[in-house]
Amino acid sequence: MEDVTLGLAVLLAAGMLAAKAGQLLKLPSVTGYILAGLLLGPSGFGIVTMESVGNKLHHFTQIALMLIAFGIGEQIEVKRLRQSARSIGAIGVAEAAGALVLVASASFFVARLCGLQCADWSTDDYLVMALLLGAVSVATAPATTLHVMRELKAKGPLTSTLMAVVAIDNGLAIIFFGLAMSFAGQIAVAGSGSVAGAILGSMMEISFSLSAGLITGLVISFVLHHLKRQDEMLTAGLALLLLCGEGCRAFHLSPLLAGMAAGFTVINRVTRDVRLFRALNAFEPPIYVLFFTLAGCHLDLSSLGNAGWVGLVYYFFRIMGKYCGAFTGAFFTGAPVAVRNYLGLALMPQAGVAIGLIFLISSDENLAAFSAIITPVVLAGVVLSELSGPVCARLAITRAGESDEIVDHNLQPDSRAGKKENNNGKQHKAFSLVPWTWEKLVPHPIPDGVVAFGAKQSDKVVGLARMATIFAHHYNAVPMSVRVVQPYSREYVLQGAMDSLFSGEREEIEKLGYDLHTELVPDKDIASGLVAAVEYNDAKAVVLGYPIEGTFQSFQEILEKVAKNVACPVVLVRFYGELHTERILVPVRSLDELNDVGPIVHALSRVGDHQLTILYLLPADEPDERVEFKKHQLADWVKRLKITAQITFQIDKTEARQETILKESEKHDLVVMGTSKKNVLKKLFFGSLVETVSRRIRKPLLIVYRPANEALLADRQLR
Repeated sequence: MEDVTLGLAVLLAAGMLAAKAGQLLKLPSVTGYILAGLLLGPSGFGIVTMESVGNKLHHFTQIALMLIAFGIGEQIEVKRLRQSARSIGAIGVAEAAGALVLVASASFFVARLCGLQCADWSTDDYLVMALLLGAVSVATAPATTLHVMRELKAKGPLTSTLMAVVAIDNGLAIIFFGLAMSFAGQIAVAGSGSVAGAILGSMMEISFSLSAGLITGLVISFVLHHLKRQDEMLTAGLALLLLCGEGCRAFHLSPLLAGMAAGFTVINRVTRDVRLFRALNAFEPPIYVLFFTLAGCHLDLSSLGNAGWVGLVYYFFRIMGKYCGAFTGAFFTGAPVAVRNYLGLALMPQAGVAIGLIFLISSDENLAAFSAIITPVVLAGVVLSELSGPVCARLAITRAGESDEIVDHNLQPDSRAGKKENNNGKQHKAFSLVPWTWEKLVPHPIPDGVVAFGAKQSDKVVGLARMATIFAHHYNAVPMSVRVVQPYSREYVLQGAMDSLFSGEREEIEKLGYDLHTELVPDKDIASGLVAAVEYNDAKAVVLGYPIEGTFQSFQEILEKVAKNVACPVVLVRFYGELHTERILVPVRSLDELNDVGPIVHALSRVGDHQLTILYLLPADEPDERVEFKKHQLADWVKRLKITAQITFQIDKTEARQETILKESEKHDLVVMGTSKKNVLKKLFFGSLVETVSRRIRKPLLIVYRPANEALLADRQLR
């Protein structure tokens, strides 16, 4: 593949699809990105290679690394970490030393036992190789770690400690690596350098890198102070960060350390201006997908075979060193239990910094013999840690209880308790009905019509009965349960099973103070049977239950046929969890939608003590005067309907209607929405907000279908 634009499209699409597939298996998105790259790269189908597309996208990698480093700097806020600064320093040194000592020791002995060597190696040569491997093992993958933290929306002592330790890690990796390189140079070429010189060189590199980042952070803070628009902040901030990174590369400094220092400076200024961090958060996702998918393309599975036993030793002893070192440091400094038990697990990822360090070895002609062994060993460790590391980091955060992830499903991810599985293999949270504690309702002495309801699932019909009774009370009607049966089974039902057939809903309705009316309709077609019962009994509303079992498509056909042929509202109830009606959310986009759901909202407000929230959704660019105008309109609407319940008008200018509704629904017990009248073609092009929300919302939902047959409605009103 030679076309760079096509390569970008393939990398983005494959990375996103693999991430979504991984989420179904509870894997971090970054693992999906890397696996997608692995399949696209030379170790997979060879669609994307470094020679064709990969090298042409190198600048995306540089951008991603600076964004990642800057984001890590944000996590190192002195005010939050001051109390644990001593602990973080000790843990960082302990886990780095643990990895260095264990990897170096194990590599030295295993390499000698396996006879792994180039030419005639002496004991000193094995020692140099082991020290270089130990120094490289100290490095972690800040990109992978940060991405997992953000995906989980992690907050807590473990997360704060982890981000700080990752920053320390890579600084220590540079120091240890500089010392090891100097020692290796002395072995390879007599008099090539002193240990003191190596220490001085490493300290100068770290100092100059941090200074460059500090200056960049101060400049960013100064520029942000004079900018107000987010797009200007994003442009200026990104330009300064990239200039800092390229400047560091030109002078052989560390862009990672400089980026971390810049983020550290901005977040710890007295002004604490985080607007650039938030602007970059919105800009990052496609860059991260490209970065990690390209990282997967770089991985070469053949290195696993070339590394042999030393590769496995490097991988496993690095994990042991990180875990044991972190545990020891946390234990002796009195860190929280979560930090002690799970920090080492979250430090497993390793990638960019380690690969950069082995590149330095390969670029030194005096260390070519060591590079031939070290490169496949480290690459093998990177392959294994990049596949398993994100999973372990996610596990550590979730076990520590610091994940605040919102799952894009109708279900909570952690537990199977309280869920049912239907015949299609899908899970649904078990439905329960809160006991009726309000006073019994008093039926109208001369009832006018009915509110009809019906459901196939016996556990749902009780909830439908309560809703139908509340609506019947508003309409001065009576609740009526309708069952449509095959014509040949009607006599059997009438003779032996009428009482038991309606026993559940009858008991619930009597608790509310009403008597149940029943209708058994013999008809081969459920929809036509319902329509006949509704029209014959002069129904004021029809209440149906959202299907849990069977196919939704067949139910959709019934629903559309009923809504099209009746002269009253059809209310579809989607049960989820516990059914409360105290705090009711009503999202609308227009007064027409509000009028459609008005009678149902009014009915709910008349029973018990309720709090209503009318969530009026406006486009994000609407002027403020429009908001005030809508508030007056809503107040007039409430006055016209004579709603006496406690009511709140919330007018939101939103960029994403669905997300606004889902977020607000978490504060409420029940959501009521209306449907717009769209034909199939309009729905295909413009979509349906209520259908989209119903697939993701985790609250009971009422969907109100206004009568589609306006002629029938007009005829009834005339009568």
